[in-house]
Amino acid sequence: MRRRYAESALRVADGAGCGSGSCCADGETDAAKFGEALYDAEQRGALPEQATLASLGCGNPTAVADLREGDIVLDLGSGGGIDVILSARRVGATGTAYGLDMTDEMLALAQRNADEAGVTNVHFLKGVIEQIPLPAASVTAIISNCVINLSVDKPAVMIEMARVLKPGGRLGISDVVAEDRLTAEERAERGSYVGCIAGALSKGEYEALLDAAGFEEISVEFTHEVADGMHGAIVKAVKTTEPVRKRLPVIQAAAKAGCC
Repeated sequence: MRRRYAESALRVADGAGCGSGSCCADGETDAAKFGEALYDAEQRGALPEQATLASLGCGNPTAVADLREGDIVLDLGSGGGIDVILSARRVGATGTAYGLDMTDEMLALAQRNADEAGVTNVHFLKGVIEQIPLPAASVTAIISNCVINLSVDKPAVMIEMARVLKPGGRLGISDVVAEDRLTAEERAERGSYVGCIAGALSKGEYEALLDAAGFEEISVEFTHEVADGMHGAIVKAVKTTEPVRKRLPVIQAAAKAGCC
């Protein structure tokens, strides 16, 4: 996984792009279902070309995240920086946008794109989404674009999101999500992990894990089909004020049950 996305960053830096419209697509789906096509022309026109070429996502989380002036927003799996740059502009000079990625190549590309875009209220961090390198209760909003489905320890991701969010903090996530009728084996038949398909949670699993981690006002809404029974989806939730440690036994039981 790390090698695949590092190679994607290097291709974009060389001007080659991601191939068939998106690095997630990899010939498995239409390019229009992933990547830069999911951003409107005005947004694409205001961004460095390499930021749009490096878009690997399945949605546009900045279009659905309720970002406000002064917010401290974290993008999980920030890639080439497209959503960090858009978020930085939304939260303004009094806000901050963090981007978290695990590959040096993507981080370097993202910083170049941010510099070219002229945004200064951004910080790119190296790390994994299962262990976010930020203090507890340090951000007001989390966004992510087709990344959580790639994790092999999704309960850990949910716990970490709840940990770093302030009480009342918000999620605005684009992800690939399966219909509840599909088993894990059936999801794997529809595509690969690096193609953003095989690792997808079902709608019910997503809702249960978010609830167990300490979120409320949870919604998982399908937006467009990317494979039979698999959809791009908008995931939204709000962190409760209940301490996350009270929820840990519930989410750990879900992990042991093998949902994700």
